[in-house]
Amino acid sequence: MSEKIPYKIYLSEDEVPKAWYNVRADMKNKPAPLLNPGTLKPMTAEELDGVFCDELVKQELDNDTAYFEIPQTILDYYKTYRPSPVVRAYNLEKALDTPAKIYFKFEGNNTSGSHKLNSAIAQAYYAKQQGLKGVTTETGAGQWGTALSMACAYLGLDCKVYMVKTSYEQKPFRREVMRTYGADVTPSPSNTTKVGREILERFPDTPGSLGCAISEAVETAVTHEGYRYVLGSVLNQVLLHQSIIGLEAKAALDKYGVKPDLIIGCAGGGSNLGGLISPFMGEKLRGEANYDFLAVEPASCPSLTRGKYAYDFCDTGMVCPLAKMYTLGSGFMPSPIHAGGLRYHGMSSILSQLYHDGYMRAATVKQTEVFAAAEQFARIEGILPAPESSHAIRAAIDEALKCRESGEEKTILFGLTGTGYFDMVAYGQYNDGLMKDSVLTDEALEESLKGLPKVDL
Repeated sequence: MSEKIPYKIYLSEDEVPKAWYNVRADMKNKPAPLLNPGTLKPMTAEELDGVFCDELVKQELDNDTAYFEIPQTILDYYKTYRPSPVVRAYNLEKALDTPAKIYFKFEGNNTSGSHKLNSAIAQAYYAKQQGLKGVTTETGAGQWGTALSMACAYLGLDCKVYMVKTSYEQKPFRREVMRTYGADVTPSPSNTTKVGREILERFPDTPGSLGCAISEAVETAVTHEGYRYVLGSVLNQVLLHQSIIGLEAKAALDKYGVKPDLIIGCAGGGSNLGGLISPFMGEKLRGEANYDFLAVEPASCPSLTRGKYAYDFCDTGMVCPLAKMYTLGSGFMPSPIHAGGLRYHGMSSILSQLYHDGYMRAATVKQTEVFAAAEQFARIEGILPAPESSHAIRAAIDEALKCRESGEEKTILFGLTGTGYFDMVAYGQYNDGLMKDSVLTDEALEESLKGLPKVDL
């Protein structure tokens, strides 16, 4: 039966899911609540309304509603690039001489080049419905900022983006795509905000971090009337919107009776991994099926594998709510690796809880190993992958090679969340032999974790 499976499996337009799936509804242990940084009490909807859009606050706090209907305006926009295909990597299987069957869900078939548009259009829509003037955000590799600028242009909203400085400098073309769609893009940390100036005073040569950029974006939102802050990963609401990835993947595979044994995703803040695994994880939580879930993170920013499960600030400036998550410390300054979207100090509270409860596992890979896999995949499958997604490719190849040694016919599904056409500086450094690996030292980790807030709950 497997040989009859087409190279690309598409759903029809009518088969695109009409509702997002909230995996929290099936979790026995719910993610811990966000805490007010001043009182250390659970954040209320009223407190969050000052930062986030009203409807998004409801989604953020809802642990019980399994499905949220997708508004028609969002579905209409989804039609411009969805459904996205599940691809059988026949060429990769052959090149690896493996009995494993390898599939990937490809989310790079839109101008933003990634899965981020799935949540960007949703968050922009709710901001527009609320009558807001615009939104603020941060971006690492630039994919989220690009996606949000596209969504805001479509709906007529102002968009202010704080881009991690090292990515701002490494990825000028990504920056210009955002500006082409009308976004105001500022390298972070910057002198345009109070928290940015404070960070620069303490760390004048910092390459920046997502935590820094979040602080600046939040400050700008709360000090400008008619603006709200939106985030491209980590939050519960984002994983909800990104569940469209897993829902489509599962529906496509179900059409051919394919059940993956192993599901792999890169892990930075959790939007891609959480979106891909959500419906499969739901089945596991309900006892309907069993899957092996693997989160892959960079050795230089290993929040799941080496972080501490504790309450921590979501941003470096310590102005955002505290979340219970696997964290390296909100003051952690990651090395300027090229997978800019995986440089966040913490992990989604949902994924952190699932990992803590033993429903998934995690592994780290080094940067040069990631780019070796990226180039191997590009030459075999013809898609130039983003550095973030290439972490999942590395793990998928390694798992397939294990199957070659053992003879196991395992079915592997991984998420290819974006393309790497704006990452050619990184590819150039790898090709020229100039790329270096960075592994977080025990000393640096210990120092970073000293700053964790004292929370007694």
